[in-house]
Amino acid sequence: MAESEQDVCRQILQILGLIGDKWTILVVGQLRDRTLRFGELHRVVTGISQRMLTRTLRQLERDGLVTRTVHAGVPPRVEYALTDLGLTLLDSVTALGQWATGHRQQIIEHRRRYDTAHPAPIR
Repeated sequence: MAESEQDVCRQILQILGLIGDKWTILVVGQLRDRTLRFGELHRVVTGISQRMLTRTLRQLERDGLVTRTVHAGVPPRVEYALTDLGLTLLDSVTALGQWATGHRQQIIEHRRRYDTAHPAPIR
């Protein structure tokens, strides 16, 4: 049975929602050059809670963007790495980050002008 156009759109929106999540982008960025343990990821992804990091990693693993490897020991050691598919996402995330960096000052200036012309109502 062929997928309907509506189903395809729904799937694409779900995927873009994941990619658009700030935690996903930060985790993928941290895994770009190396494999990291959970605790290391928690330290380098500033501001993320353990619960949110766990949820983000599970979703990335589910989608095939990250691998989770458990090494026997006491305590067991768990490492995360980008898959080949995850590396392709990194290319797009890097390009988007470069765009944001290159246009940051312009956007800040536009926001300033807009906010000056459209003051927020006093509450």
